[in-house]
Amino acid sequence: MSSRGNLVFALLCVSAAALAAQDVVSAVEGAVTKADGAAKTVVVKAGDGTEHMLHFVKRTSLHAGTETAAGSKDAFHGVKEGSTVVAHYTTKGSGKTAEEVDDIGKGGFKMAEGTVSRVDRGGKTIAVKTKDGAEGSYRLTDRAAKDAGKDIAEGAEKTEKVTVYYTEEGGRKVAHFFKKSF
Repeated sequence: MSSRGNLVFALLCVSAAALAAQDVVSAVEGAVTKADGAAKTVVVKAGDGTEHMLHFVKRTSLHAGTETAAGSKDAFHGVKEGSTVVAHYTTKGSGKTAEEVDDIGKGGFKMAEGTVSRVDRGGKTIAVKTKDGAEGSYRLTDRAAKDAGKDIAEGAEKTEKVTVYYTEEGGRKVAHFFKKSF
């Protein structure tokens, strides 16, 4: 193989490795059964009984109601045993790394339930009509905007029942996480 052929082959291998390295983010909702500050881990027990050990790293972000903490500064700020959370994580081998942890329990995020009336993925907004007929508009975080594509199919935006977990920031409602309600 010529040196040019070797270069092309090497670039293809690097490109393939880069694509394979992109982490898929999963989410688990449940109760924290163990928080170990020394090991920088939490165990989240999901509703189906499975337990997920998640490792906190420097980039892990935590949203606990009106407060946000970076993983390296105060990894467990607001998260303790018994906290109800939604944890977004990536998996490599058997290890799970917490990318974002949202406290959705008492004292955590506010919650609204209703039917989606509009989704603007480009503008990163979602509008939800509640049972009493009021419509609330929420700005989507980057992660919530990505998740909007997973749970709400194109064309079904106006019929999906959802629970939105949000904070109020600068007078605006900011949706950090939402899920389909059944």
